[in-house]
Amino acid sequence: MKQLPLPIGTATARTFENFATGANASILAHLRALVPGAAPVYLWGPTGSGKTHLTQAVMGRFLADGVPCASFSADVAAPWTAAEHCAIVVIDDCERLGPEQQHCAFSLFVQAASTAATIVAAGRVPPVDLNLREDLRSRLGWGHVMAVQPLSEHEARAELRREADRRGMLLSDEVMQYLLTRFARDLKSLFDLLNRLDEFSMAEQRGVTVPLLKQMLAQEPAA
Repeated sequence: MKQLPLPIGTATARTFENFATGANASILAHLRALVPGAAPVYLWGPTGSGKTHLTQAVMGRFLADGVPCASFSADVAAPWTAAEHCAIVVIDDCERLGPEQQHCAFSLFVQAASTAATIVAAGRVPPVDLNLREDLRSRLGWGHVMAVQPLSEHEARAELRREADRRGMLLSDEVMQYLLTRFARDLKSLFDLLNRLDEFSMAEQRGVTVPLLKQMLAQEPAA
């Protein structure tokens, strides 16, 4: 009989403290020192490099201090509105913004200029390469433009090991190598896979091995 795993609630808030820094120490330091009214910040880098983690960490830090914030992304339908007392405005997934969302994003920049708010935006490519209206693209590139670097294989391995230890999972070098060479190396993807593997291992009442991982993947519906 298979054991049905209970939800273990492994999701944690994205903070500066649990961000895997890698080569991004200077970006982390800049965002930690950010204050309302500072110049805009635009973070760019490939999917999974940590951009959303950093924008959410900025939001979390100011919200914890009682500072009003607003957050928007390409997945949030227009119209967008931010209260005039918002001190931090986040705009994520800039490369996917539609025409109405671009209009709203530009309006947020105009509003921020008059209310001393700071905009923190993120996208996959630098502002100059964004397929957006020119006035918004220039606003996104006006402040601090910072490239977020993905983790190296060594850094990803260390973070994966740390997360497995936190869960109490015994992750062999063979399983680790399989994960890092056959799947996306960003932590979001790896941790999601690790979570599924952890639950599958408990349900099957078997240790985590490469054959178990292959069995899990074979039983999952195709994406």
